[in-house]
Amino acid sequence: MRLKIVQAGDSVLRQGALPLSPEQIRSDEIQQLIEWMRETMRDAPGVGLAAPQVGLSLQLAVIEDPGDLQKAIAPERLAERGRRPVPFHVVVNPSLALDGEPVEFFEGCLSVAGFSALVPRALRARVECLNEAGDPVTIYAEGWYARILQHEIDHLRGTLYLDRMHSRSFMTVDHLTRHWNDLPIAEVKQRLAVGLPT
Repeated sequence: MRLKIVQAGDSVLRQGALPLSPEQIRSDEIQQLIEWMRETMRDAPGVGLAAPQVGLSLQLAVIEDPGDLQKAIAPERLAERGRRPVPFHVVVNPSLALDGEPVEFFEGCLSVAGFSALVPRALRARVECLNEAGDPVTIYAEGWYARILQHEIDHLRGTLYLDRMHSRSFMTVDHLTRHWNDLPIAEVKQRLAVGLPT
């Protein structure tokens, strides 16, 4: 079942989400929700989806960055982003610790459909959370995977990438694809005067 993805402006995207107990996670209702969120994310397609994005204020997100989504990206851009395939998994009640200098890349969001912007994110992340079975796990991530985790965990705290972006870089996905996607980020920042006083 494909769930409706709510868009920026919906108040559920601006609330701190509620935690789930291990018993709740293992319930038929939450297990069904996880499956529907997986289908919705894959259909979109996206690499992550948080429960607030489907209108539910719960500390639950699904993540997957399959190799087939990366085939159209030039190898040098994949290397620049530190992007490699990530198998499907579930993150519940996460706590996040960040490490490394912030790096900037374009991000999009299924709840800000049709747009993208440069967003600084930490290079590495450690996440303590519960998995889809309600068991505690620790995730160590770097590069693009760390970015995905930070983006989805932001959703559980009522934060959108719009709150962190370089506003001068905000553009339509169509414009990004046609004009900017194949350029190194340093050149993009220079041409858009990102980081310069306004």
